[in-house]
Amino acid sequence: MGRYLLTRVWHSALTLVLASVVVFAAARALPGDPALAVAGEEADAETLAAVRADLGLDQPLWVQYARFARGLLSGDLGTSVRTGTPVTELIATTLPVTLWLATYAVAVAVVVGLALGVLAAVRRGTWVDQAVGGVSLLGLSVPSFWVGLLAILYLAVGLGWFPASGYVSPAEDPLRALHHLTLPALILGATTAAVVTRQTRASTLQQLGADHVRTARAKGAPRSAVLLRFALRNSLVVVVTLVGLQLGGLVSGAVVTERIFGLPGFGKLTLDAVFSRDYPVIQAVVLVVTVAYILINLVVDVLYTVLDPRIRVAGGTR
Repeated sequence: MGRYLLTRVWHSALTLVLASVVVFAAARALPGDPALAVAGEEADAETLAAVRADLGLDQPLWVQYARFARGLLSGDLGTSVRTGTPVTELIATTLPVTLWLATYAVAVAVVVGLALGVLAAVRRGTWVDQAVGGVSLLGLSVPSFWVGLLAILYLAVGLGWFPASGYVSPAEDPLRALHHLTLPALILGATTAAVVTRQTRASTLQQLGADHVRTARAKGAPRSAVLLRFALRNSLVVVVTLVGLQLGGLVSGAVVTERIFGLPGFGKLTLDAVFSRDYPVIQAVVLVVTVAYILINLVVDVLYTVLDPRIRVAGGTR
């Protein structure tokens, strides 16, 4: 097991190094001139040259990357070209907003997806199964930005059930924070809930037809115990994989939701950086998302060994 985890950590570190190279190159491939964004459209050639020298853009790319890599190793992500604020401060301010939103959205998606998926599997072939399938297909098909706008129009403005925009820190007021994040979390987690529902249904049906489940039923085990202890537990391996992948995607994909609901999160920071060609911020946000994916995948690998002993045995023999 230990050797397996060390191998995974080594692969993750190599992935992070390759990602830093790709991010560095991709940021500089964006159209536009950061010096022009800083100095203004009316700046002359001398001013632009001075700004490029100040930002280090006049140096060879390998020198720029070496400086960028040294900063990563020392925890220095640079300074925002647009605001002059250290990038670490910007991330420390905006990332918690997105993490709270993504965690809330995943929690809603898992609870709703597991409940609907198991219900559809137990009621296979009935109108309940068809209704759950229709709802999940709707969640996968309808664009989140459109649903978000409708939710603001009817649930926030029309009925007044939720705030239309704004953010409150959970440290300041947990209940108000929950109230402000509920509607964005529902919108953001709708697609994930639909995916979890469909995969849970398919995996549960497969487990209900397995030999050990039929044996447990033949021995007179209660239906609820068979469903929860055998079928659902084995189905959780698939669900954990989906949730791990979806959580990383929600952190990076919350841009639209945060924009619609006016949340000062990671998505807004990313858009502002792209529009202003803010290289240090662009590089930092992409690397943060990459690290998030890597860490989530490591956690998922560990959870596999908890949910399925066969995986633990295989991992221990590597």
